[in-house]
Amino acid sequence: MKTLLSVSAGQLPKVVMFDLDGTLIDSVPDLATATDSMLEQLGRAPAGMNKVRHWVGNGAPVLVRRALADNFDHQGITAEQEAEALAIFMQVYGTGESLTTLYPGALDTLKTLHMLGIKLALVTNKPEKFLPQLLADTGMAGFFQWIVGGDTFPQKKPDPAGLLWVMQQAGVTAQQCLFIGDSRNDVLAAQAAHVACVAVTYGYNYGEPISADNPTLVVDDLRELFLS
Repeated sequence: MKTLLSVSAGQLPKVVMFDLDGTLIDSVPDLATATDSMLEQLGRAPAGMNKVRHWVGNGAPVLVRRALADNFDHQGITAEQEAEALAIFMQVYGTGESLTTLYPGALDTLKTLHMLGIKLALVTNKPEKFLPQLLADTGMAGFFQWIVGGDTFPQKKPDPAGLLWVMQQAGVTAQQCLFIGDSRNDVLAAQAAHVACVAVTYGYNYGEPISADNPTLVVDDLRELFLS
C-alpha cells in the first residue's frame, strides 16, 4: 500500500481514474482485425497487428486515418476518405471484441480499490457506444461510477476535459485524484489536470518507453500499487 500512498501525498486518493485500452485491456487484436477488414473492403492491403499497436491511442477516427495513410502521419487523408473508412470500421468493430483480454492484475486492482472505498472512473478515447458491452464481457461492469468515452465530449485526451469533468462530478480536488494510463496522451491529460499519473509499461505508447513522458510513477503491473 505504500506505493499507492507515495503517489497520492501520503493519503489514499478519493477517486482513481483509468484509461482503458493498453491499461486495463489488450484490445489490439480486435482493433487490428477491424482495421484490416476495413482496409480490405476498401481494396487496400491489410496493416497487421504490429502497425495497429503503434497507431492506437487517439480514438477511432485517428486510427482509421493512420491506417489509410499506412503511417503515423495522416495529414494527407481527406475528410471524405475518413468518413467512408470510419463507417466501415465502426460496423466491423461493433460486431464484438472476442479477442480482447484483461491484463494480468487489472480486475484484482479494481476490486482492491473498490474494497478500499475509493471511487473509480473510466476516461478513454474509445467511442462510448462500445463501452457497456465491453465492460460486461470483461467483468468490469459496475466498477466505474463515471465513464467518459472518446466522443462523450468534443475533446479527447490529451485534453484534460474528461478528467476535469470527473473531478467536478465527484467534488474532489486534483490532489485527491490519481489517473492511471499507458500512453503519452494519458500523461499529458493528467499533467494538464494537475493530477498524479501512474503509467504502465506494457501498453500502447507509439513504440516509445512511457518513462520518457515523465509520469509520476511507472509500474510493470498494476498490483505494484499495493506493495508495502
